[in-house]
Amino acid sequence: MSTRQELSHPRPSSSLDRLSPAWLETGRFAAAALAGALSPGSYNSATREVIQKQIYFTAWEVLPSFIAVVAFMSAVLIQIVGETARSFNLYGYALELVIRILVLEILPLTTALLVAVRTGAAINTEVALMKIHNELEALELVGVDPLRFELVPRVIGGTVAVLSLTALGSIIALGLAHLIIIDLQPWSLPPGDFTRAIGKVFSVSAMLILWCKTLAFGLAVTIIPIAEGLQTPKRLSFAPVAVRRGMVRLFLALMLIEVAALAVTYVI
Repeated sequence: MSTRQELSHPRPSSSLDRLSPAWLETGRFAAAALAGALSPGSYNSATREVIQKQIYFTAWEVLPSFIAVVAFMSAVLIQIVGETARSFNLYGYALELVIRILVLEILPLTTALLVAVRTGAAINTEVALMKIHNELEALELVGVDPLRFELVPRVIGGTVAVLSLTALGSIIALGLAHLIIIDLQPWSLPPGDFTRAIGKVFSVSAMLILWCKTLAFGLAVTIIPIAEGLQTPKRLSFAPVAVRRGMVRLFLALMLIEVAALAVTYVI
């Protein structure tokens, strides 16, 4: 079955019987989307415009609120960890704890969840309505591949947005950690400890796991909603059901990615 046929004619099934086929169809779409994203022929003025719009909607529009949320959450967590470590005379470990807990674990997952709530649901709804209103078939009839010109650019834009927001959040958290623990507190550590803590935590393997995990988050928050939208039956009443089901599957996938990353980091 060709990619266009899969987009136009998903396999119908009941909600109880479609759990495994739904994940199978998601895997098929993920493979097609990744192949399209890696193909140089997928990039032209039309696809770049869709990518730019997706990045703008996913990252740029929410940038002020994202910065505020990350700064507040980071400041609170840094203060809690610092005070707790000081009470046990372990303040020398506060920096490493903050970096490991906040930058390596909490911020990437929090960013993915925020993007999932805002963008994942919107993409799911958009694609479901395109499917219900036969817009995908209309594009095919005029010779436009919806996978290449509509769906893959959304995957690329959403993934780039997640990676960019995670990097920005990490910079904010590290800056606040230096400000609170090194500069402002009367029991502050020498500035050299900050550099040593970063060097100790951000090893090559830790960085590789962090960005592989973040990349997986970015792909999940776009691929799963799109795949769920493509499987929506052609009835308008099914659109909210598809969005709800897609969000449940997306949150499950994010948790599984996080658990897998933790297992690789601390178990294997």
